[in-house]
Amino acid sequence: MAFTLEIGNHAPDFRLPATDGKDYSLKDFSDSPWLVVFFTCNHCPYVLGSDEITRETAEMYKSHGVRFVAINSNSENTYPEDDFDHMVTRMEENRFPWVYLRDESQDVARAYGALRTPHFYVFDKERKLVYTGRGVDSPRDARRITENTLDKVLGALTTGQSSPFQATNPIGCNVKWDGKDAHWMPADACDLV
Repeated sequence: MAFTLEIGNHAPDFRLPATDGKDYSLKDFSDSPWLVVFFTCNHCPYVLGSDEITRETAEMYKSHGVRFVAINSNSENTYPEDDFDHMVTRMEENRFPWVYLRDESQDVARAYGALRTPHFYVFDKERKLVYTGRGVDSPRDARRITENTLDKVLGALTTGQSSPFQATNPIGCNVKWDGKDAHWMPADACDLV
């Protein structure tokens, strides 16, 4: 999939179930001046390797009005561990500071043009896209991170500056589209941009 949202595009709306038992749409986050929507999953080593950095970034900017929303669009037919029950367990075990939504139809991933897990989108108060791409430059191995790109973006935006980046290549596993067989791949197999 080559298409992804372009800078200045509005965030596509959604209504999705979350692991907390509620359904959420875009308007449920309207009180936040900044919204980070990111596509993630339960199994990808690039997600698992950077989860704690994402947690730190989310917690750091919470007081600055930044809200994080995670969406899992991976096909459970391709990776059974990406199903909703595993999402609930993952949130119970990790207590991440974001809502975790299930996009079973994959329509939301298509609307956003999600390419990887993880793939971050930062929206302003009008929900116009101001940044899309990676969170960090080495998501699989936190010891090798030399740049927290998302932190630099949010640090600038929340202090009234322009974002130092508009788009970077997201680094991680391909979104697992339904009907694309991935059972032949080892559990940690991922294709990079």
